[in-house]
Amino acid sequence: MPELQQLFNRHRKYIFFLLSFYVLGWGFTSYQSIFLGLILGTGISLFSHWLIMRRTVRFGDAVESGQKVRSLGTFSRMAGAAFAVIIATEYPGHFHLLSVIMGLMTIYLVIMIDYFIQQLLAHK
Repeated sequence: MPELQQLFNRHRKYIFFLLSFYVLGWGFTSYQSIFLGLILGTGISLFSHWLIMRRTVRFGDAVESGQKVRSLGTFSRMAGAAFAVIIATEYPGHFHLLSVIMGLMTIYLVIMIDYFIQQLLAHK
């Protein structure tokens, strides 16, 4: 599934751009807890996206070869999100909880924006 890898690489570039923006915001503004929460949530979100991409490739390979199909790792991704929330609640002076949650949702926003960009480019 090389197209899935290309899709993930595009998403990863967008997320790294956002993370670099968040790091600059953390370093140069007085909203450090907000940006640190965004960094934590977005980092876990990127890990979750990588995990689902890797498991989807394995899932496709298992279906092609007729092997037994395992899960797509929903528990692992939910555990990562819970881990981020636990960190934010343990250290409220460092991490803004709402920012962590917004960071966890960042990958979905990136996926939607990328989809619309690809649709616009396909119709030209």
